[in-house]
Formats: sequence, C-alpha cells, structure tokens
Amino acid sequence: MARQVDTADLFVQARAGDGRAWGELVDRYSGLLWSIARSYGLNEPDGGDVVQMTWLRLIERIDQITDPGAVGGWLAVTARRESLRTAQRRGDRRLPYDVHELPYDVHKRSQSPPPEQVLLARERLGDVGAALHALPRRCQVLLRMLALATSYAELAAALDIPIGSIGPTRTRCLDALKRKLAP
Repeated sequence: MARQVDTADLFVQARAGDGRAWGELVDRYSGLLWSIARSYGLNEPDGGDVVQMTWLRLIERIDQITDPGAVGGWLAVTARRESLRTAQRRGDRRLPYDVHELPYDVHKRSQSPPPEQVLLARERLGDVGAALHALPRRCQVLLRMLALATSYAELAAALDIPIGSIGPTRTRCLDALKRKLAP
C-alpha cells in the first residue's frame, strides 16, 4: 500500500515545478473547492470558474504562502471568497441540490448488485437527501463539506467558523438528521 504524501510535501514539490505533485494537489482538493462553490448556489459553469480561479490564485501567490501545510485552508478560504463574488454578481444564493440525484454512479461496480438492491439504495439515498435538504442551511453545508474536507482546519476555513465549533455543530446536525430519518 502506497503512503499518502503529506500535503505540505506536495505543495513544496508543486512549487518546485513537479507536475505529478500539482496533479495530486488538484485531485486532493478539487472536490472540496467544488463543494464550496455549490454551497453558494453556483451552477456548474460558475462553479467551474470558481475552482479554476482558485487554482489560478494559488499559482499567482505560490511564493507568498509561508506555511505549506496550510495550503488546504488557503484554498478553502480563496474558494469561499471567489464563490461569494460570483454569487453576488449573479444575485442568486439558492442551493442547487436535487435530492433525487445520486452523488455517485451505482452502476460503476465490478459486479452489479441485484436491481431490487439498487432500488432500495436509491430510495434510501433519496430519503437521506430529503432529510438533509430539510435541515437548516448551515447543517446542510457543513455535512456536505465534511465529506470532502481533509481536516477540520480546512473545513473551518471553508465555512469561516472557529475550528472548535465544528465538532459540536457536526454532532447537533447529525442528531437532527437522525431525527428526520427516524420512522
């Protein structure tokens, strides 16, 4: 099993011009950046612009970043700021989530499950999506981003909240989600 390279090491290598390290940084953080853009209600083209602009800002300021280990938080804050600018230009702050869409393709397994299992999984996912959509916006965003952030520090930067409030807020949001899913 290959050891995952530390983010700080990847950043230092990318700054030195290592294309493989850039690719790994992009793979590691693009999901988080997209999640931030979507949390501002941006559509796919605008979200793509935010993600690209965030990476461009990193390239422009790469020599100004003094703590390579903090690059994830830096990216999250930059994406949040770019998303806010884009959302303000559009004048639209709606959440773009459709609770009936699957966030993954259940058919990309090496062995397909039986159709009834796929149907039950889709129904359950729809229930979870509906319950998530019924939560306060803060909980919706926190729980979606929690799945993509690699650390609480990045999540705190992305949401602009103190790192110490993430755990208690997460617990309250998950409890509320469980109550909504209870029969």
